[in-house]
This record gives sequence, C-alpha cells and structure tokens, in this order.
Amino acid sequence: MSNIASYIDHTLLKAEATKEQIVQICKEAAEYNFASVCVNPAWVATAAKELADSTVKVCTVIGFPLGASTSETKAFETKDAIAKGAGEIDMVINIGALKSGDTEWVKNDIAAVVEAAKGKAIVKVIIETSLLTDEEKVTASRLTKEAGADFVKTSTGFSTGGATVADVKLMRETVGPDLGVKASGGVRSLEDLEAMVEAGATRIGASSGVKIMQGLTASSDY
Repeated sequence: MSNIASYIDHTLLKAEATKEQIVQICKEAAEYNFASVCVNPAWVATAAKELADSTVKVCTVIGFPLGASTSETKAFETKDAIAKGAGEIDMVINIGALKSGDTEWVKNDIAAVVEAAKGKAIVKVIIETSLLTDEEKVTASRLTKEAGADFVKTSTGFSTGGATVADVKLMRETVGPDLGVKASGGVRSLEDLEAMVEAGATRIGASSGVKIMQGLTASSDY
C-alpha cells in the first residue's frame, strides 16, 4: 500500500473546536499532504485560506449530523460551502425517510446536493450504518450511486457506532468498483486504516491522521 496520506480526510467536527484548532489541523494536513481537511461549514472559509497554497482540499459536512434538514436546506448549504472554498461535500441522508421505505425521497435528497455541487465539488453520502439493517445499507448505497454521488460513506462519527470492515465490504460489493467508499468513525491507527482499505475503502475519515502517519513512520514495512 503506497501513499497512505492520500486516503485520509483529516477531520475535526467537534462543536467546541476553536479557530486555533482548525488552523492547526490545516497545518498538519499540508505537512502530510492529506486528501482533505473535514470541518464544519462555519470553518470552511478559514480552512480554505489556510490551505490556499497547498493541494489539500477543504471538505465540509451538510445536514450534519442528523440528516433531517430539508433537501432545499442541504442544497443551499452546499452552494454556500462551495462559494466559501469547499471542494468536497459530505452530506447525511434522510435516515428516517430511508427507514420509512421512501426511497424516492432519499434519492431526490441526495440528487439535490449532487446538483448543487455539480462540476464544483465531489459529493460523499453518509448513510450512518450503525442505524441501518444490512438491507437498508444496501439500499442506501444503491441510491447513492443512482443519484450520481461520488462516494458512499459509513458514518458521521456522532451516532451509536462508526465504520466496520463488514460494512465497508458490503458497501463496496453494492456500488461496484467505480464509486468511492469512505470509512469514517473509529479509524484510529495504521492497522485500522489498512483493514478498511483492504475491505474496499478508498478514503478514510479520521481525527487521528497524524497518529496514523506516525505509525507509518515507525513501521518497518514501509
């Protein structure tokens, strides 16, 4: 496995995150050349300014963490975030609509964000696997692909559980080889990351990106 840093979205989504902490994770992301920093929408402009001279993208979250805002609100949030410098959008599906069997609502909700981001940012769709049955995970992954998103993502990190190898495998089997799969929530070590990538993940959301890279430096396998 090469270029592990390119898998990592260096993430800080805590409500109490300060500007100083946002600036710090941007510095770390630039140093290690992570794929992106993932911050709440209020910090997008700050992160974009800090990363202006790097190749690191700014990622933000939409409808986060519950997914229960309206499609119109999610689309507006997406446009606003892109205008402020976001290049990647991680949206949360309407979980209640999925569990109600309203697949059209879920698909249209995703499509509204995809349309708002079209040509300007990639869209990752958080399905919150810890709240779903395996059948619902398959349905959500299929709807993500049908709605034209770029990635399906396991978790917000704010619910009852995070990414598992089994869920990543199931999502990868459902969407096939061409869609991205992002494992997020509980990926804290180099070993965790390797297991997720082996299962089919092409991106990792982690607040422990620096620790993972330090584990890589310490490993004699690389």
